[in-house]
Amino acid sequence: MQTVCMHANCPNRGQCWARGTATVLILGPLCTRNCRFCSIAAGKPAPPDPSEPSRLAKMVGRMQVRYLVITSVNRDDLADGGAGHFRDCVQTVRRQWPDTQFELLVPDFKDGQAEALAILREAMPFVFAHNVETVPGLYTLARQGGDYGRSLHLLRLAKQVLGEVQTKSSIMLGLGETEAQVEQVLNDLRAVGCDRLTIGQYLRPSRDALEVAEYVPPARFDQWKHKALDLGFSWVISAPFARSSYFAESPLPFDH
Repeated sequence: MQTVCMHANCPNRGQCWARGTATVLILGPLCTRNCRFCSIAAGKPAPPDPSEPSRLAKMVGRMQVRYLVITSVNRDDLADGGAGHFRDCVQTVRRQWPDTQFELLVPDFKDGQAEALAILREAMPFVFAHNVETVPGLYTLARQGGDYGRSLHLLRLAKQVLGEVQTKSSIMLGLGETEAQVEQVLNDLRAVGCDRLTIGQYLRPSRDALEVAEYVPPARFDQWKHKALDLGFSWVISAPFARSSYFAESPLPFDH
């Protein structure tokens, strides 16, 4: 199995694995988009591997994973954006390891959001995560192929379709955003009912990725944490090394 922990050069992977939390990358190592903040390679992906759900279940048993975050590359080549494969992975693991908890960190599913959510509904319960990544003014620089409004629409639709599911998003700082732009993103996320939030420092994952525009001091991350809580987010981690699945298994990780 591929872990996004390794592909994204995450600084927290050893710490998370020790707590029984892992983030796996399904649907192959090649992305149909080429975002400049990311170290995952772009290209033409292979068809989904039908053996992947069972291999994932074996990995969960071998690593004694208690909280599994499942994410994927963008699969714009698939009619359902990969939603059916997410569902199959959850259901296969749950049959063998019924106590496992899940978080799905999904792509934006482009023009098939309603159809994808209807498929994912079959695999509940889980935390539903989709990252806006950066402020809308930096999308053309950092997130080509993405659309800020489309990402917000997916989070709003998830609350409508999936009922009481907790929704989650993440934003990186240090790409050149202003404080006013960050505050607007937080307001926009709350407006679509987003419950959980992580805020972390952008770190350049490869020589081909965007350079860091600013290293944000820890005190400012603390300020954003308190701002987010004041806005009504129920679960917030804001720290330089915070990533989308950092302490994902914790119910109220305000002190991390």
